[in-house]
Amino acid sequence: MSKPDAPTRGRLFIVAAPSGAGKSSIVNACLARDPNICLSVSFTSRPPRPGERHAEHYHFVDDARFQEMIAAGDFFEHARVHGDWKGTARQSVEPQLAAGRDVLLEIDWQGARQVRKLVPDAVGVFILPPSRAALDERMRKRGQDSEEVMARRLSAAREEMSHYAEFDYVIVNEDFATAVDEMCAIFVASRLRLDAQAWRHRALIGALLQED
Repeated sequence: MSKPDAPTRGRLFIVAAPSGAGKSSIVNACLARDPNICLSVSFTSRPPRPGERHAEHYHFVDDARFQEMIAAGDFFEHARVHGDWKGTARQSVEPQLAAGRDVLLEIDWQGARQVRKLVPDAVGVFILPPSRAALDERMRKRGQDSEEVMARRLSAAREEMSHYAEFDYVIVNEDFATAVDEMCAIFVASRLRLDAQAWRHRALIGALLQED
């Protein structure tokens, strides 16, 4: 058995869901529990919602600045979502992966397609609500968007959910605690894949396979 001669790259996780499915809440709970993964903070051209802070929830930039970044090739992925631009900067992802750190991206299915082309072994997770009624209720409870914006998001939800089969795992967020457990289980299982374990336990494997 040949031994890897360099540490493996970090694992890239893609998490997508329709608005109101509870994606951010699940991701934040998982990040608090698992210190071995970091969140890449996306850029967006939309204004902050109540309670959102720059560089914590998003990097908020105007449309002109976003277009400049696209032209400069600064984005790992980008897409227009619900009328606004969203994207992941290369500097937020590539250095972390090269250093062996796991990185999580909260993006939509369009961005996920772009990432898959660059990182084919990225692990994709799609979060579904337990029903259309629950999705509608959760979205309205947030109270952060106008009626016009909410109507647009609800009409887009069915299209977004139709792309669930493009992902490796699907989590139904009916019970929040269960959904968090399932997401964390995906992180753990991915770290037990052969390439990571072969490097992490190379000394042990060498000793176990050494002839007497």
